[in-house]
Amino acid sequence: MTAEKIPTSPLFRAASCLLATTLLGSTLTACGQEKASSGALNPNGTFDSASPAPSGSAPPTGTAHPSSLPTPQVNQDVLSRYREFQKVYKQVYERNDATDLATVAVDPVLTNVTRDVEKVKAANQVWRFTLVTNPKVYARAKDGLTVYVVDCLRTLGSYRFSTKTGKRTGGGPGGAFVYRTAVRYDSGTWKVSDSIRDEKC
Repeated sequence: MTAEKIPTSPLFRAASCLLATTLLGSTLTACGQEKASSGALNPNGTFDSASPAPSGSAPPTGTAHPSSLPTPQVNQDVLSRYREFQKVYKQVYERNDATDLATVAVDPVLTNVTRDVEKVKAANQVWRFTLVTNPKVYARAKDGLTVYVVDCLRTLGSYRFSTKTGKRTGGGPGGAFVYRTAVRYDSGTWKVSDSIRDEKC
């Protein structure tokens, strides 16, 4: 793949073929009138005042089932796990090792990103990039086990390097696009399962 064809984020180079119906074809329930600090998207234009979860925080495994928790708590848990996914995802490409990805992702994202990392590694290349996220919960499935996150994901730079010479072989300054991501409750924790890219933001 040439540098000119590289999307803003390597994740969506790997996951661009994922079924959009997973996100858009499911029956969704609007988030309703949540307070801005709950992690829900607030349509009146005010900013979310919740502080981001500290990076590297342990996944909330063994926590109560989402159906037994108040919606604001579920939103906070989902957004925390989404941010953890972005952190692990970046490390996966920096190390060319997708071993830790299963802690934050399930199929189809898990398989697609793993295959892409293996392809990049086999080509003796590595990616370096910086992402800025601003996620909000915007919908959820009726059963409450899949929550949908919208994010203006900004790539400040995404560059490919040769692992043999250290020289840059592709990439660019990036851009900003809206991504809609499904985060699914799986084995006691939330994991990213699917994602699609929308318009520029």
